[in-house]
This record gives sequence, structure tokens and C-alpha cells, in this order.
Amino acid sequence: MSLNFKNFIKLVERRNPNEPEFLQAVTEVVEDLIPYIVENRPDLVDLNILGRIVEPERMITFRVAWMDDNNEVQVNRGYRVQMNSAIGPYKGGLRFAPDVNLSILKFLAFEQVFKNSLTGLPIGGGKGGSDFDPKGKSDTEIMRFCQSFMTELHRHIGPGTDVPAGDIGVGGREVGYLFGQYKRLQNSFSGVMTGKGTQWGGSFIRPEATGYGLLYFVQCILDFNNESIENKTVTISGAGNVAYYAAEKAIQLGAKVLTLSNSQGTIYDKEGLTFEKLQHITSLGRNLSRYPKKYPSGSYHAKETPWQFKCDIALPCATQNEISEADAKRLVKNGCKIVAEGANMPSTAEAIRVYEQAKIHFGPGKAANAGGVAVSGLEMSQNAIGQQWPHEKVDHRLKLIMEEIHKTCVRYGKEPNGYINYLKGANIGGFLKVAEAMKAQGVV
Repeated sequence: MSLNFKNFIKLVERRNPNEPEFLQAVTEVVEDLIPYIVENRPDLVDLNILGRIVEPERMITFRVAWMDDNNEVQVNRGYRVQMNSAIGPYKGGLRFAPDVNLSILKFLAFEQVFKNSLTGLPIGGGKGGSDFDPKGKSDTEIMRFCQSFMTELHRHIGPGTDVPAGDIGVGGREVGYLFGQYKRLQNSFSGVMTGKGTQWGGSFIRPEATGYGLLYFVQCILDFNNESIENKTVTISGAGNVAYYAAEKAIQLGAKVLTLSNSQGTIYDKEGLTFEKLQHITSLGRNLSRYPKKYPSGSYHAKETPWQFKCDIALPCATQNEISEADAKRLVKNGCKIVAEGANMPSTAEAIRVYEQAKIHFGPGKAANAGGVAVSGLEMSQNAIGQQWPHEKVDHRLKLIMEEIHKTCVRYGKEPNGYINYLKGANIGGFLKVAEAMKAQGVV
């Protein structure tokens, strides 16, 4: 069997029509994998490992009917994409947002396979969710929806099969409702979900893990280049958990955080954010425009992103494809040296090419934001042995995992000129572990 990039992408496109996000994710990965496989691992060509890894093992779609507070019946669509279980049970979040569709979930599940592999933990990749929008819903409406959603999903998941977690639109409240319904249906208290409350099986620092892990990865990049994060200027997009805790950890490490944002606009504070200012931003909810009223050093920029401002480090923590080619060029012009992704695929393919041409250190999401799933995996371990590790132990394990991910990226991403192509390193390093497992388990 031969392996050719253009022919392979045409085949994927033909089998997955009208799924641009999934095709973007596959293209980004196989651009690096095909040359490596052809040159170094012809045995994987003969076994068609790449053809199998881009095909989900199972895709589940289902109706979610629920009653709103006006006693009117609402209908949403639920999904679970179980992408690959070669190294462990499917693991990946549930996303509740109106734009959720199969293309987005397949892209997320595909990325999750490589991300989970990079952590070194025995977890496969999956993703799921619904086009349900929690915004504007009452707690009882969200509870009814979650219970209806889990009534169908429960038959497809389990501690040794598939362990979902939270994602956009699914926080501690939603995880609680989902887990409660699973427990009621199965008559079993098990580690079937992660992101649980610390009083009932959850792990310490799970909410902080993605943001903290992102900064630990950035710190690895700087250490590798004999630099310090102290006094570096940082721009961050988003204002949710990932962005908040990324900002918190950056400030702890001595960096100067200049921005946070949401879909309505961006806060820019020329003096830098502080812990007090972060707490105030949280209290504002969606109304970030009120920030300058309390802190005159800050300004609000409606309908604008953080990428116009000068910075040393840019951390996109909002959503996919938020950094365009023009944004990337602006970052380069403004002296940015590191872009590390706190969200999943926030940089377009064109933006990534700009980073590479400018030799910016680019930490792709599958490596840089793996901290969240890493602590989810640690939560699974704690559930399995009936223990809860202290905050310090979990944080230490998280930091070690991010350091190992960085080492893997360097090992497989070092170019002849010394430049570290972290995207290439993450793609190859994440792929090889899964490929070896698939090879060992035969054609399944």
C-alpha cells in the first residue's frame, strides 16, 4: 500500500463531506505524519494505521427531549464520538453549545486521541455534547436537560469504556447533574465522569488544570531557550476557566498579563492584571465593558480581540480558529515570541504557517492544553483506588506531565536548523504510542 498526502486528504474529504473542522484537524496532523511514516515506519503503511486512526470507532447520535419551565417540550440533539480506544477507555469532554455538530466533535475527538496519548496516561480519545445552549436557562431546566441527555448516554459509557468530562457549557453544575442521573440509572457510584466536586470523587485543581498546565508548558519552552517568564508581557483571549487560571498562574510566575476577552470585546490593562483585578473581572460576568470604571488603567475594546496589542507571549484560550492569518502577522509585527494554545485549534492553518515562517515558538493545543485531561486522568486513578490526593501532589504530577510532553515535542520536532517544531513533535509523538498499540492489537 502506498501513502500519498493529496490522495489521502481527498479520501478523507470524500468520506466526510461538509465537515471543515474535522478536515482541518486531519490535514494539520497528516501533513507531518505521512512523511515520517513513509521514511521511518513502512510497517504502519502496510497496516493502514493512518486510515484507521482518522475513522471513529463509533459515533452515537440521539434525541434529547426535555421540559422547560413553561412546561413546553424542547428537543435537542446529543452526540458521542468514540474515536480511538487503543491505549485506554475513551476520554474527552462534553460540550453544550448551539454550534455543536458532528464536524466539530469529530475534530475535537481526533485531537483528543493525540493529546491523551501525549500525557502518558492510559486513556483513549473521545468527545461529545449537544446543541443545547445553557445560557439563559434556569438551574431546573439545565438539570432536566442533563438528566434526559444522560438517560440515553449512560448505556454507552462506563469506567472501563468511556469516561466523559466537562467542556464548554459543561461545568461543575452540569457534571453534577449528569453524574447523579448516571448513578441513579446504574445503581452504582463509579468514576464514570471526571470534573466532579472534590467532596464526591473529584480531584483537586481540576478547574485550574488546563490553565496551569498551559503556563507550565510555556515555562518549559522558555527554560529550553534559557529565558525566564518573569516580566514577560502576556495577552490572553477568553474569560472562562482556562483563561482565568492561565492568567492567575502567569501572574504567580511573575509575568505581566495585559488582556482577557469574550465574544463581545477585550479588556486591555496597560499596568497589568492582578489577582484582585481577576476577581473583579469574574464578578462582571459578560459585561467586561464595565472594567475601566473601577480600574482606569484599563480600557475596553468592543468587538476586538487581544491580538492587536504588543506582547511577548500570546495565549488563545477561547475557541477554534480565533487567530487568523492577519492576526498572526500582527503578533509577529508586535514582537510576539511564543504562541501557546489554551483552546482547541484556535489558530487557523494560515496562522500556523505565519508562526513557522517567523520562527515563533508555537505550542499546539494537543500539547499545550493537555493539562486538563491530564488531571482528569489523575482523577480516574484516584477514583480507581478510592483515594483523594492533596492539592500539592496533583499539581506536582501535572507539572511533571507537561514537562514530559515538552520533551516528547522536542524529541520529534527538532529541525536541522535547531528550531523546535512543536506541532510536528506533538503530532508524531502522540501518534506513535497509539499506532504501536493498534499494531499490537491486530486489525480491529
